[in-house]
Amino acid sequence: MDAHTHDQFYDYDFNYTYDNYTDGELTLCPSSHLHGSNIVLPILYYIIFLTGFLGNLFVIIVVTSRGKKGGRLVDTFVVNLALADLIFVFTLPLWAYSASRNGYWEFGSSGNLLCKLSSYIISVNRFSNIFFLTCMSVDRYLAVVKLMDSRYLRSSRCIQITCAAVWLSSLVFGIPSLVYRSLDKNGEGQSCIDDKTSSFFLVLSLILPLLTFVLPVFIIMFCYGTIILHLKKHCAAAVAANPRTEARRRHSLKMVLSIIVAFVVSWLPYNIFKVITISSQLLNIVPSCEEHSWQRNGILVSCCLAFLNSCVNPVIYFLLDHHFRRRAKNLFKTCLGQSKSVQSYNSSASFTNTGTSESFGTSGRTQLQMSE
Repeated sequence: MDAHTHDQFYDYDFNYTYDNYTDGELTLCPSSHLHGSNIVLPILYYIIFLTGFLGNLFVIIVVTSRGKKGGRLVDTFVVNLALADLIFVFTLPLWAYSASRNGYWEFGSSGNLLCKLSSYIISVNRFSNIFFLTCMSVDRYLAVVKLMDSRYLRSSRCIQITCAAVWLSSLVFGIPSLVYRSLDKNGEGQSCIDDKTSSFFLVLSLILPLLTFVLPVFIIMFCYGTIILHLKKHCAAAVAANPRTEARRRHSLKMVLSIIVAFVVSWLPYNIFKVITISSQLLNIVPSCEEHSWQRNGILVSCCLAFLNSCVNPVIYFLLDHHFRRRAKNLFKTCLGQSKSVQSYNSSASFTNTGTSESFGTSGRTQLQMSE
């Protein structure tokens, strides 16, 4: 059996895989396929599809309902992030059906096109999702810590250019999935798999997690760490003047922590298993049956966890962003034909991803402004 055939069995044969070479022979391993995954995974994928579709569509409608006049600068990032997740969830029914067939890709003559296109969309979503979250973190940092020095960087035009750059870079980073992903016959059917024979693709797949996870997480942690220190410093001076400031500060920090935890929890396991698997392939390490089992199942479970991120953000917006909830409530009343309550939305109101102000008042002294 040649190396390419061995890679096929290593990654995608659900009945048997092979242990390491022994005296020129291959040791047959029992199936490493998770019991019941052909039932559980499709259900999870359909749930993510439904909640992700409704949730992100709801976010887009609510955020854009007031138009440019009533919107916040950061809303541009929110809409683009929700749009990326909305496009992504449309691929989930394909993967749900494939999972119900034990990973086999059975879509007739258009199977190869659907394989490449859906894989490309997933990659683009993964990159754009992380990049937009990073951009939002930098925007929060500029709004809170460097407000007076960031007027141009936080202008509407600059943010639109940034979003365009994020989409362009995401589309470029996703090209390897479009090129190196295809159908491959193995066992009883064909699977939508990566080309494991290309060293260039494997090295690129190892570098991408550094660029699209480690670096963004570092930037996010730096931005929010600085924001927290800044808020602590200024809120301590404002408590005497406003008794509610301390409560608002705690709420702000809770929202910041929620976003960071949701982001890391969703993507860290997947990137860890991905790096381990690719490193083993680059080093030509043939794993034992047990190692193959936990690597494969780890990728399977962590991938599903990463997909959950596409439907978590709308929930966080609704639960933790008072400004978003007020807009949703007013939109709901408008749809019911009720008279719209008159509310003044300060363009510097806080946003979920930071829990901090969009801007600071500057009359006499720096004044923190957070959502009620």
